[in-house]
Amino acid sequence: MRKFILTLLISLAASLLAQAQVEYLYIEAMGSAQLHGKEPSLVGDHLILHAKGNISPSLRYRLRQRFSIPIYDPKNPLNATDFLQITWDISPKWSLDAGKMPVNIGGYEWDDAPTEIYYWGDFINSIAQIYALAGTAWYRPAPGQNIYLQFSHSLLHLGHPDVFNVGLGWYGQIAPWWNTIWGFNCMDDPYRHRMGYLALGNRFQVGSLALELDLMYRRSLIQKSAGFDGSVIARLEYNIGRKWSLFAKGGWDYNDASNVDPQGIAYDQTVAPGTRYLFGGGGMEYYPLGNPNLRIHAVGWFDDRSRLFHATVGMTFRLNFIK
Repeated sequence: MRKFILTLLISLAASLLAQAQVEYLYIEAMGSAQLHGKEPSLVGDHLILHAKGNISPSLRYRLRQRFSIPIYDPKNPLNATDFLQITWDISPKWSLDAGKMPVNIGGYEWDDAPTEIYYWGDFINSIAQIYALAGTAWYRPAPGQNIYLQFSHSLLHLGHPDVFNVGLGWYGQIAPWWNTIWGFNCMDDPYRHRMGYLALGNRFQVGSLALELDLMYRRSLIQKSAGFDGSVIARLEYNIGRKWSLFAKGGWDYNDASNVDPQGIAYDQTVAPGTRYLFGGGGMEYYPLGNPNLRIHAVGWFDDRSRLFHATVGMTFRLNFIK
């Protein structure tokens, strides 16, 4: 019976894809040699399948599947699936997303694809899965302005199916040189602490020079008084033609030790109370073909938690099947 059902599902999927228009279909792979203090290693960082296209003039689909992490996790059966979503374009101004997708928090570091981040702040490092089952409504009041309302499974669920998140945000532009990813989220954890995240992501660009500045403030919405809990992440990038990119990136995460409930449980399940985390570094990227199909990187950074120097040198390539 199971084989019959599986065969039927595969047949239905094949029939659907046969009628769909594919915008792109490619595999992206990333590997590197890494050094953490005195410990060298060779790592296959990512192996990802990307697909995107149209089912009809008003229905779009997107799939991003990772093969370099466990496919199944009891706490998250779709553990290796980043995107598995359908988008319905209701009108030029309104659309709806449904399926597995990133939970929108705000900030450019949060919004980057896995292959674009070599090292990151404590907030992202403490969240095992940034993708969840969700529904998102999008409104576009003007070109370049996108407002969303999202309801999703909480990223802090720890295997609990009844823990949710609501987010409201804006992907927009204040000036030709100033773009934004701003968001506010009300996210529950299994302790029902109901965390509020306010994230202000800003990108300033003048010519070949760009600065991304992410500011985040975190606080339990049931906490009567609170010490500071927040993060600052900055990334400066300079592009030299189409083939070279130089960047420097650093950040600071802080959470006051007083931010615990009467039972001593942390209100913030991401950045632990008492955290003072500082990191920074930089690197270069080289695109031999002048496009994202092949990239070579060399990156180094330091953090005051491990007090070690970290380095990675590697390559990322895309194998395009449909483009």
